[in-house]
Amino acid sequence: MRGMRRLIAIKLSTAPMERALPDLPMVETVLVRLVRSAAAEMTEFFEPVFREIGLSENAFHVLCLLLAAEGGQLSPSDLSDLVGTSRANMTKIIESLVASRYASRREVKHDGRRQVIAITESGKAAALAAVPTLSRPLKMAFSGLTTEEMTQLDTLLRKVVVSFENGTLELDATTVFGSPANEGDHG
Repeated sequence: MRGMRRLIAIKLSTAPMERALPDLPMVETVLVRLVRSAAAEMTEFFEPVFREIGLSENAFHVLCLLLAAEGGQLSPSDLSDLVGTSRANMTKIIESLVASRYASRREVKHDGRRQVIAITESGKAAALAAVPTLSRPLKMAFSGLTTEEMTQLDTLLRKVVVSFENGTLELDATTVFGSPANEGDHG
């Protein structure tokens, strides 16, 4: 893993970036870089674990969601939203799970355009069998944090998600109505 090297690179490149791009909000830029680095570290950390399990992280996540869902089934769009991946990527994940017989797909009665994805007995077994393999790495991944820090991180990440959504809404409004300074002209 290259976590320390990534942190050093961010630290060393921040001041030169700030000088080269003085109008770029640097605190926010560094936060974006840190979140991306954390995501890259997470992927590198868990990839061998999921390879051992024989599932991708997203496929395992889908199986967990299906296992927890009422009736063991959800729509592809619900799965896409819950996993946080594109509809196109979810289609690939579902195709893989169906091909592995971990999930089944059926059309919704009275609406042939809608589908429901259901977990199979094999899918339940695969998800449950993966838990012992994942438990230790999950605990190790956050072992540098106290329980209080994990609670704080949870709170902050939730706020970040909402902040990005609110920022997107503001960007969308700017695109539709022009700059925020001109909002009064369009009411």
